[in-house]
Amino acid sequence: MIFSSITFLYYFLPILLLSYFITPNRYKNFILLLFSLLFYFYGEPTYIWILLFSCIFNFYIGKKIGKSFNTKKSKVYLVLGIVINFGLLFYFKYTDFMITNINQILSISIPLMHIVMPIGISFFTFQTVGYLVDVYQGKVAYNNKFLDFATYVTLFPQLVAGPIVRYVTVEEELKSRNHSYSQFAQGVKRFVIGLAKKVLLANILGELASSLAGITVPTILSTWVHAIAVTLQIYFDFSGYSDMAIGLGLLFGFHFLENFNYPLIASSITDFWRRWHISLSSWLKDYIYIPLGGSRVSKLKWIRNIFIVWFCTGFWHGAAWNFIMWGLYFAVLLVIEKVILKDFLKKHKIIAHIYTILLVVFSFVIFSQESGTILNLFKCLFGLGNLTFTNAETVYYIRSYGILLLVAVMAATPILTNQMKQFQNKKWMTIVEPIYYVVLLLVCTAFLIDASFNPFLYFRF
Repeated sequence: MIFSSITFLYYFLPILLLSYFITPNRYKNFILLLFSLLFYFYGEPTYIWILLFSCIFNFYIGKKIGKSFNTKKSKVYLVLGIVINFGLLFYFKYTDFMITNINQILSISIPLMHIVMPIGISFFTFQTVGYLVDVYQGKVAYNNKFLDFATYVTLFPQLVAGPIVRYVTVEEELKSRNHSYSQFAQGVKRFVIGLAKKVLLANILGELASSLAGITVPTILSTWVHAIAVTLQIYFDFSGYSDMAIGLGLLFGFHFLENFNYPLIASSITDFWRRWHISLSSWLKDYIYIPLGGSRVSKLKWIRNIFIVWFCTGFWHGAAWNFIMWGLYFAVLLVIEKVILKDFLKKHKIIAHIYTILLVVFSFVIFSQESGTILNLFKCLFGLGNLTFTNAETVYYIRSYGILLLVAVMAATPILTNQMKQFQNKKWMTIVEPIYYVVLLLVCTAFLIDASFNPFLYFRF
């Protein structure tokens, strides 16, 4: 089940809200746990046992780590927890990838296992491992109530596609949380904005990207517009999902941290990664980069640390070489930027922004293509594929989707949000604002009823 579906919007969510708010406070976590498991079972009935095992195993290991705090046993339990959690992730996500590469390197033919990856395993694995490490380091107390812990692991807004919610963020809210009309209204607004990003921007940008990828006679311009459309599609798809997750969290009294902060206005690659998928980059920083020594080591070890983290970033996104290349691409850029370009980029903001956008667009060419087609696409971008600059078919698609592209570019910046804020204190906004969100929801619903293209890209990660 995905958030941008009629089933979720008009069946699952209303029934859950009714059940949740008529239930006494002490049983609200039970309702959330029950409906979260139903949510997961709807999309992943075969592997729900993996999710249940994760809840039971990590609850038990977390208690063992906490009760043996500051002893050798505590470290043994932590290592066991990390090995089991990442072992499951590696088995389901990377086994066939490893077999394929071993077959190619050794010219043998080990049969593939054709393992189907459980939805969301990358996200809930990082959450549970982060919890175990935090308990081991004494940053949080271990949870002694299975119901509360299982609610944290399975909480449906962030279960299958993030953001990666740290236990410390919701520790107190799992025990007791406040509900109010204003918070609920804020959650509804945030959810509808995320839904609009997904349905009205990401989905249609995806259609444009698919059309340009299958164009009869590719041109340099069609290749560039395709690359830009893919970049915007990925941004609105994932940031829209994060907005919906944050909004849903507010409906039930949870305050998740922001996951995107207008990354496409960044003025450096470093700045981009402070704004893009914040929950992932901060997790990798705190649990891999800093334990390796971060930047407080020799330059050679610092470069090693950068490459390890960005290899992990790429590999986390998928079992394919294009994802690994994507991660290492950013590693190279970050090293060059920090060693050579940092001062220059600070002095020349316009150049810095153009530089960043170009490199980000190039990155999503790598991200979205199979490794065998990446080089050919870059040749087309730079006119090395004997292509004409444009043709009638390219012009047709640009005219057809030109307004969408313009709106998407504007929506990727704070311009529209800042304009809305200027009217917040106006009296007429109390009437206009609810109407605006209701109309936006109805428009999204109309598009969903008629839609044939409605995937969530990050479900596969």
